[in-house]
Amino acid sequence: MRSSYATLRKLLHAVLLGLLGAGIVHIVVLLLVPEFSERDAWSRLSTASDLYRMTRLDAEAGGAPVVKSVDPLFYATACRFDLGEGLVRIKAPGHVPFWSVSVYDRSGHNIYSFNDHTANDGVLDAVVLTPAQMIDVRKDLPEDLQGAIFVEAPIEEGIFVIRTFVPDDSWKPIVSSFLEKSSCELQDF
Repeated sequence: MRSSYATLRKLLHAVLLGLLGAGIVHIVVLLLVPEFSERDAWSRLSTASDLYRMTRLDAEAGGAPVVKSVDPLFYATACRFDLGEGLVRIKAPGHVPFWSVSVYDRSGHNIYSFNDHTANDGVLDAVVLTPAQMIDVRKDLPEDLQGAIFVEAPIEEGIFVIRTFVPDDSWKPIVSSFLEKSSCELQDF
């Protein structure tokens, strides 16, 4: 009888310690949520630039990078957009060894990705639009959008990211120029 009482007491002690530990962890996590929620990519980009403006993400552009842990062999730029205002067209002139593009929603979830092998002649020309906007565009496709890659995104706000590969130092000025001349423009349709 005494041994079962001691076992029960130890079990109750372990359960109470577990509940106390879980409560402390829960409170700490709740207190840290505001700290982390203000440091997402959307928030960092919004402090760095306005909507429809390309912003370099790598440190090579001068200053601290907007997003940490960018691969040193890749340069990157990003553009925030709002499809509620119209469709968004992204272009970059010239050729680099490799480029890839990702479209993210405001929360940072990847919606769509493609690279230079998808594009006509490796030229970056893309349009991001909602399904409803896509229906309107299909009715009467403008001549200048004939070769563009269409990204149908079921989102309101998002981020468009271009990453380019820098194989060696001789490519740095070419890749930087490619990113600096890239554009992110709101187009009414």
